[in-house]
Amino acid sequence: MARYGSEHKEATRRRIVETAGRRLKRDGIDGSGIATLMADAGLTNGAFYAHFESKDDLVATVVGDQLGRQASEFSELPGGRAGLEILVGEYLSPAHRDHPDVGCPSAALLDEVGRCTEATKKAYTAGTKAILDEICTRLAPEDPESARGAALALFTMLVGSMQLARAVSDKELSDAVLEEGIRSAEALIRARTKQK
Repeated sequence: MARYGSEHKEATRRRIVETAGRRLKRDGIDGSGIATLMADAGLTNGAFYAHFESKDDLVATVVGDQLGRQASEFSELPGGRAGLEILVGEYLSPAHRDHPDVGCPSAALLDEVGRCTEATKKAYTAGTKAILDEICTRLAPEDPESARGAALALFTMLVGSMQLARAVSDKELSDAVLEEGIRSAEALIRARTKQK
């Protein structure tokens, strides 16, 4: 039996994490079994345990990976208010609402993360702090920590608005949630960036 090198193993693990990220955000943590997650990656169930100790281990890895990617994407936005306005517009868009599998893990998984293992909560906490740091840097570049409260309020507003927009069955109401979320987020940004 041929053995694969470490590069192949890492590429396979990366594929599992990426495909699981999309599936978990689409169907939820509880709605995604190992068989489905592995089938998405084009692998058998038996291959799972060569990469992860348990589904909980995979979930913690996926949550950390997803939030890390999100923080990295945010870091590429322009500095200051301009970057935050882009973030708000993209986050509270119909496209993000309609495609949770490629969107924010917080908006898709937050209710389940609260019931997950400590490892998943730690991964979520670290990722959230990285995202908040990116927001703080744009709200107050000269003293990012001074903007921590406003960053928390903004991120909470974005996540909550997206969750509500996805939860209602009335498209007109859903669109209104997104539009009001944008107005409220932009008002918070304007108020905070004027304080400089």
